[in-house]
Amino acid sequence: MIPNPWDHGSAVHLAQLGFGALATTSAGLAFSHGLPDTMNALSRDRVLDHIREIVEATDLPVNADFQSGYSDDAEGVARNVQRCVATGVAGLSIEDSSGDAEQPLYELDHAVDRIRAARAAIDELGADVVLTARAECHLVAHPQPLEESIRRLRAYADAGADVLFAPGLRDRSAIRAVIEAVAPKPVNVLVAANVGLRVSDLAELGARRVSVGSALARVAWTAFMRAARSIAEDGDFTAFEGIAGTGELSDMFATSLRGGGEVARLHGR
Repeated sequence: MIPNPWDHGSAVHLAQLGFGALATTSAGLAFSHGLPDTMNALSRDRVLDHIREIVEATDLPVNADFQSGYSDDAEGVARNVQRCVATGVAGLSIEDSSGDAEQPLYELDHAVDRIRAARAAIDELGADVVLTARAECHLVAHPQPLEESIRRLRAYADAGADVLFAPGLRDRSAIRAVIEAVAPKPVNVLVAANVGLRVSDLAELGARRVSVGSALARVAWTAFMRAARSIAEDGDFTAFEGIAGTGELSDMFATSLRGGGEVARLHGR
């Protein structure tokens, strides 16, 4: 289980809860900057800075949501993957979404070349970094998303991907179909909504890794929007009922702060 923090504080708390690894979320990052979840909302360098921030927030291994590698061509993907590895990540994912409305997925041969280039870039550095390949068929409304995802994931496995990922699978049969089709390669399953499955259910289906994408960030945004709307529209503060106190949050983060004066100052608020 690798949950997805969207900033330093959320990464720290997830580590405190005992999770064994973390993953970044490009959507969660974009929302925190007041931007939409699009491939070009944030620059490559801003994303790299954020990935480094999450890596440095805890001692846990971090998988980077590196979108499409911030380049159309394989050579550019390779260069950018090496920049991502330099942040200290334990893994990174490359997707096959092109960002082009008319042709939202890269042609398979080109998509394979991009994964192969990412694999070579990691190996050239001698880095122990896990490469995840993502087939975005379900997210771009492909007419045959399951069949095309399997076809692409098999090709990405042959190109050197360590983990395979088809975001958008929502039921047992689709999850099982992907896992069985690409075995023995491990599969990451994204749970971005309540689809009636628990971590134990996904494990029984054969999933080797589970992430939640922007879901935790959206949980936080949902509570914030409801509370802010109740104040703006009704002058009502009932949404504050039961929220964590400043002292509770300060105590939670005290172990990540340096210097007793800072802790004392926060408790005085």
